[in-house]
Amino acid sequence: MIHPTAIVDPAAEIASGARIGPYCVIGPGVVIADDTELQHHVTVMGPTKIGRSNFFFACTSIGQRTQDLKYAGEPTYLEIGDGNTFREFCTVNRGTLPRTRTVIGNGGNFLAYSHIAHDCIVGNNVIFSNNGTLAGHVEVGDHAVIGGLTAIHQFCRVGRHAITGGCSKIVQDVPPFFIADGNPAEIRGINQVGLERAGFPAETIRALKEAYRILYRGNLNVKQSVETIREELPDLPELAELGRFIESSQRGIIR
Repeated sequence: MIHPTAIVDPAAEIASGARIGPYCVIGPGVVIADDTELQHHVTVMGPTKIGRSNFFFACTSIGQRTQDLKYAGEPTYLEIGDGNTFREFCTVNRGTLPRTRTVIGNGGNFLAYSHIAHDCIVGNNVIFSNNGTLAGHVEVGDHAVIGGLTAIHQFCRVGRHAITGGCSKIVQDVPPFFIADGNPAEIRGINQVGLERAGFPAETIRALKEAYRILYRGNLNVKQSVETIREELPDLPELAELGRFIESSQRGIIR
Protein backbone atom coordinates (compact mmCIF):
# COMPACT_ATOMS: atom_id res chain seq x y z
CA MET A 1 0.00 0.00 0.00
CA ILE A 2 3.04 2.29 -0.40
CA HIS A 3 3.26 3.99 -3.79
CA PRO A 4 6.60 3.37 -5.52
CA THR A 5 7.32 7.11 -5.76
CA ALA A 6 7.00 7.59 -2.00
CA ILE A 7 10.19 7.89 0.08
CA VAL A 8 9.88 6.05 3.40
CA ASP A 9 12.78 5.95 5.85
CA PRO A 10 13.66 2.41 6.96
CA ALA A 11 13.28 3.54 10.58
CA ALA A 12 9.60 4.46 10.07
CA GLU A 13 6.93 2.00 11.20
CA ILE A 14 4.04 1.78 8.74
CA ALA A 15 1.16 -0.59 9.52
CA SER A 16 0.21 -3.01 6.76
CA GLY A 17 -3.24 -1.43 6.44
CA ALA A 18 -1.94 2.13 5.99
CA ARG A 19 -1.89 3.72 2.52
CA ILE A 20 0.96 5.98 1.43
CA GLY A 21 0.28 7.83 -1.84
CA PRO A 22 2.53 9.21 -4.58
CA TYR A 23 5.49 11.44 -3.69
CA CYS A 24 4.97 11.29 0.06
CA VAL A 25 8.03 11.58 2.32
CA ILE A 26 8.11 9.72 5.65
CA GLY A 27 11.05 10.36 7.97
CA PRO A 28 12.64 8.28 10.73
CA GLY A 29 10.77 7.93 14.01
CA VAL A 30 7.33 8.06 12.35
CA VAL A 31 4.72 5.49 13.39
CA ILE A 32 1.52 5.22 11.32
CA ALA A 33 -1.32 2.88 12.33
CA ASP A 34 -3.79 0.88 10.22
CA ASP A 35 -6.32 2.49 7.88
CA THR A 36 -4.56 5.87 7.84
CA GLU A 37 -4.08 7.33 4.38
CA LEU A 38 -1.66 9.91 3.02
CA GLN A 39 -3.09 11.14 -0.28
CA HIS A 40 -0.05 12.49 -2.15
CA HIS A 41 2.83 14.92 -1.57
CA VAL A 42 2.40 14.57 2.20
CA THR A 43 5.46 15.01 4.44
CA VAL A 44 5.64 13.42 7.91
CA MET A 45 8.74 13.89 10.07
CA GLY A 46 9.37 12.30 13.44
CA PRO A 47 9.30 11.46 16.18
CA THR A 48 5.59 11.37 15.32
CA LYS A 49 2.93 8.82 16.22
CA ILE A 50 -0.26 8.76 14.12
CA GLY A 51 -3.25 6.62 15.09
CA ARG A 52 -5.86 4.77 13.03
CA SER A 53 -8.20 5.99 10.30
CA ASN A 54 -6.69 9.41 9.73
CA PHE A 55 -6.74 11.02 6.28
CA PHE A 56 -4.10 13.50 5.16
CA PHE A 57 -4.92 15.39 1.96
CA ALA A 58 -2.33 16.66 -0.49
CA CYS A 59 0.61 18.80 0.63
CA THR A 60 0.12 18.57 4.39
CA SER A 61 3.31 18.93 6.46
CA ILE A 62 3.16 16.99 9.72
CA GLY A 63 5.70 16.66 12.52
CA GLN A 64 8.22 19.20 11.32
CA ARG A 65 10.50 20.76 13.94
CA THR A 66 9.14 23.59 16.07
CA GLN A 67 9.41 27.14 14.78
CA ASP A 68 10.39 28.30 18.28
CA LEU A 69 13.90 29.82 18.12
CA LYS A 70 14.78 28.19 21.46
CA TYR A 71 14.82 24.77 19.83
CA ALA A 72 18.31 23.24 19.90
CA GLY A 73 17.73 19.92 18.16
CA GLU A 74 16.57 17.78 21.07
CA PRO A 75 14.05 14.97 20.46
CA THR A 76 10.52 16.34 20.71
CA TYR A 77 7.26 14.65 19.78
CA LEU A 78 3.92 14.81 18.03
CA GLU A 79 1.00 12.50 18.82
CA ILE A 80 -2.14 12.33 16.67
CA GLY A 81 -5.10 10.17 17.67
CA ASP A 82 -7.66 8.39 15.50
CA GLY A 83 -10.14 9.45 12.84
CA ASN A 84 -8.85 12.93 12.05
CA THR A 85 -8.97 14.67 8.67
CA PHE A 86 -6.27 17.13 7.62
CA ARG A 87 -7.10 19.05 4.46
CA GLU A 88 -4.67 20.58 1.99
CA PHE A 89 -1.59 22.45 3.29
CA CYS A 90 -2.24 21.87 7.00
CA THR A 91 0.88 22.14 9.16
CA VAL A 92 1.48 20.58 12.58
CA ASN A 93 4.74 21.03 14.51
CA ARG A 94 6.39 18.99 17.26
CA GLY A 95 7.21 20.28 20.77
CA THR A 96 10.11 22.58 21.65
CA LEU A 97 11.94 21.53 24.81
CA PRO A 98 13.39 18.04 25.30
CA ARG A 99 10.68 15.35 25.36
CA THR A 100 7.82 17.83 25.10
CA ARG A 101 4.98 17.05 22.72
CA THR A 102 2.20 18.45 20.62
CA VAL A 103 -0.97 16.37 21.04
CA ILE A 104 -4.08 16.10 18.84
CA GLY A 105 -7.03 13.96 19.94
CA ASN A 106 -9.58 12.01 17.90
CA GLY A 107 -12.15 12.92 15.28
CA GLY A 108 -10.89 16.38 14.39
CA ASN A 109 -11.57 18.11 11.07
CA PHE A 110 -8.76 20.50 10.13
CA LEU A 111 -9.54 22.45 6.98
CA ALA A 112 -7.07 23.88 4.47
CA TYR A 113 -4.06 25.84 5.76
CA SER A 114 -4.83 25.17 9.43
CA HIS A 115 -1.74 25.48 11.60
CA ILE A 116 -1.06 23.82 14.97
CA ALA A 117 2.18 25.07 16.47
CA HIS A 118 4.56 23.51 18.97
CA ASP A 119 3.36 22.22 22.33
CA CYS A 120 -0.34 22.66 21.60
CA ILE A 121 -2.95 20.34 23.11
CA VAL A 122 -6.01 19.87 20.89
CA GLY A 123 -8.98 17.82 22.08
CA ASN A 124 -11.47 15.52 20.39
CA ASN A 125 -14.03 16.29 17.67
CA VAL A 126 -12.80 19.81 17.01
CA ILE A 127 -13.28 21.75 13.78
CA PHE A 128 -10.69 24.18 12.44
CA SER A 129 -12.02 26.21 9.53
CA ASN A 130 -9.64 27.35 6.77
CA ASN A 131 -6.54 29.14 8.12
CA GLY A 132 -7.41 28.52 11.76
CA THR A 133 -4.04 29.19 13.42
CA LEU A 134 -2.67 28.27 16.84
CA ALA A 135 0.52 29.78 18.22
CA GLY A 136 2.60 27.72 20.65
CA HIS A 137 1.27 26.21 23.89
CA VAL A 138 -2.40 26.74 23.01
CA GLU A 139 -5.05 24.39 24.43
CA VAL A 140 -8.29 23.67 22.59
CA GLY A 141 -11.06 21.72 24.31
CA ASP A 142 -13.29 18.97 22.92
CA HIS A 143 -15.92 19.98 20.33
CA ALA A 144 -14.51 23.49 19.97
CA VAL A 145 -14.86 25.25 16.60
CA ILE A 146 -12.10 27.59 15.39
CA GLY A 147 -13.44 29.99 12.75
CA GLY A 148 -11.72 30.69 9.46
CA LEU A 149 -8.68 32.98 9.69
CA THR A 150 -8.83 32.96 13.49
CA ALA A 151 -5.43 33.57 15.11
CA ILE A 152 -4.89 32.44 18.71
CA HIS A 153 -2.07 33.87 20.83
CA GLN A 154 0.49 31.77 22.68
CA PHE A 155 -0.64 30.11 25.93
CA CYS A 156 -4.32 30.87 25.36
CA ARG A 157 -7.05 28.28 25.94
CA VAL A 158 -10.31 27.68 24.08
CA GLY A 159 -12.80 25.84 26.25
CA ARG A 160 -14.98 22.86 25.44
CA HIS A 161 -17.86 23.53 23.01
CA ALA A 162 -16.64 27.11 22.47
CA ILE A 163 -16.59 28.72 19.04
CA THR A 164 -14.64 31.61 17.51
CA GLY A 165 -15.94 33.76 14.68
CA GLY A 166 -14.09 34.17 11.41
CA CYS A 167 -11.09 36.53 11.38
CA SER A 168 -11.04 36.69 15.18
CA LYS A 169 -7.96 37.74 17.15
CA ILE A 170 -7.80 35.72 20.39
CA VAL A 171 -5.36 37.05 23.00
CA GLN A 172 -7.03 35.68 26.17
CA ASP A 173 -8.91 32.52 27.10
CA VAL A 174 -12.30 31.72 25.55
CA PRO A 175 -14.51 30.17 28.26
CA PRO A 176 -16.22 26.86 27.50
CA PHE A 177 -19.67 27.00 25.84
CA PHE A 178 -19.25 30.64 24.73
CA ILE A 179 -18.82 32.46 21.39
CA ALA A 180 -15.84 34.78 20.84
CA ASP A 181 -15.78 37.04 17.81
CA GLY A 182 -13.97 40.16 16.64
CA ASN A 183 -10.54 41.72 16.32
CA PRO A 184 -9.73 41.84 19.17
CA ALA A 185 -12.35 39.27 20.11
CA GLU A 186 -15.22 39.86 22.52
CA ILE A 187 -17.57 37.30 24.04
CA ARG A 188 -20.88 37.56 22.17
CA GLY A 189 -23.00 35.01 24.04
CA ILE A 190 -23.25 31.28 24.53
CA ASN A 191 -22.86 28.76 21.72
CA GLN A 192 -26.56 27.92 21.83
CA VAL A 193 -26.86 26.28 18.41
CA GLY A 194 -23.80 24.11 19.04
CA LEU A 195 -25.05 23.11 22.48
CA GLU A 196 -28.50 22.22 21.14
CA ARG A 197 -26.98 20.12 18.36
CA ALA A 198 -24.81 18.35 20.93
CA GLY A 199 -27.90 17.43 22.96
CA PHE A 200 -27.43 19.66 26.01
CA PRO A 201 -30.64 19.89 28.08
CA ALA A 202 -32.70 23.08 27.94
CA GLU A 203 -32.09 23.59 31.67
CA THR A 204 -28.33 23.62 31.13
CA ILE A 205 -28.57 26.07 28.23
CA ARG A 206 -30.76 28.41 30.31
CA ALA A 207 -28.26 28.26 33.19
CA LEU A 208 -25.35 29.03 30.86
CA LYS A 209 -27.26 32.02 29.47
CA GLU A 210 -27.70 33.29 33.00
CA ALA A 211 -24.01 32.71 33.74
CA TYR A 212 -23.16 34.76 30.64
CA ARG A 213 -25.42 37.57 31.89
CA ILE A 214 -23.68 37.58 35.28
CA LEU A 215 -20.20 37.54 33.75
CA TYR A 216 -20.72 40.00 30.91
CA ARG A 217 -23.78 42.09 31.60
CA GLY A 218 -23.43 42.76 35.32
CA ASN A 219 -21.22 45.14 37.26
CA LEU A 220 -19.19 42.47 39.03
CA ASN A 221 -15.52 41.63 38.58
CA VAL A 222 -14.54 38.12 37.46
CA LYS A 223 -14.08 36.70 40.96
CA GLN A 224 -17.38 38.12 42.14
CA SER A 225 -19.12 36.79 39.03
CA VAL A 226 -17.88 33.24 39.65
CA GLU A 227 -18.98 33.41 43.26
CA THR A 228 -22.42 34.66 42.22
CA ILE A 229 -22.80 31.88 39.66
CA ARG A 230 -22.01 29.29 42.33
CA GLU A 231 -24.36 30.82 44.86
CA GLU A 232 -27.36 31.66 42.68
CA LEU A 233 -27.43 29.18 39.79
CA PRO A 234 -28.18 25.43 39.75
CA ASP A 235 -25.46 22.97 40.74
CA LEU A 236 -24.70 21.78 37.20
CA PRO A 237 -21.44 20.19 35.99
CA GLU A 238 -21.21 22.67 33.10
CA LEU A 239 -21.32 25.63 35.47
CA ALA A 240 -18.72 23.98 37.69
CA GLU A 241 -16.53 23.46 34.62
CA LEU A 242 -16.97 27.11 33.65
CA GLY A 243 -15.93 28.23 37.14
CA ARG A 244 -12.85 26.01 37.20
CA PHE A 245 -11.82 27.20 33.74
CA ILE A 246 -12.05 30.86 34.75
CA GLU A 247 -10.21 30.39 38.04
CA SER A 248 -7.37 28.46 36.40
CA SER A 249 -6.82 31.02 33.64
CA GLN A 250 -3.28 32.38 33.43
CA ARG A 251 -3.94 35.01 30.74
CA GLY A 252 -7.42 35.90 31.95
CA ILE A 253 -10.64 35.33 30.06
CA ILE A 254 -11.87 37.53 27.24
CA ARG A 255 -14.07 40.24 28.73
